Amino acid sequence: MRMPITLQGAEKLRTELRKLKSEDRPAIIRAIAEARSHGDLSENAEYHAAREQQGFVEGRIKEIEQRLGDAQIIDPSSLPDTGKVVFGATVELAPVEGGPQLRYQIVGDDEADIRQGLVSVNSPIARALIGHTVGDEVEVVAPGGARSFEVLSVRFA
Repeated sequence: MRMPITLQGAEKLRTELRKLKSEDRPAIIRAIAEARSHGDLSENAEYHAAREQQGFVEGRIKEIEQRLGDAQIIDPSSLPDTGKVVFGATVELAPVEGGPQLRYQIVGDDEADIRQGLVSVNSPIARALIGHTVGDEVEVVAPGGARSFEVLSVRFA
């Protein structure tokens, strides 16, 4: 199944993958070789720690390669501006009951980070917003309760 990811999210994964392969993997191989040179491996904590780290790095490499292989990369700036909220859109919202305005970009699951204003396409707020336009009032039903927002702007940048 193809998973949507923004162009920026895919590049972030590619950067992490390059670092894991070109820096972390060789450093671990050197650490394992160094630990082996100390003799008895059964009681060598450095060796066991390096092997555990190697397992983590190899697992992460495999996970990133899988995610990039399954990714449907979408560049939000190339999307037609229909005025509707879709994947990749940056949406400004005003809570109907008052409070500060909010700004979210709808992104893939792997790149979601609420602290940076990036919400997963599968989150309650994104699912509620998709398909709406500026001026619409949207009710978001989340674990914390239902809240209503007015869509102030929809951008594709």
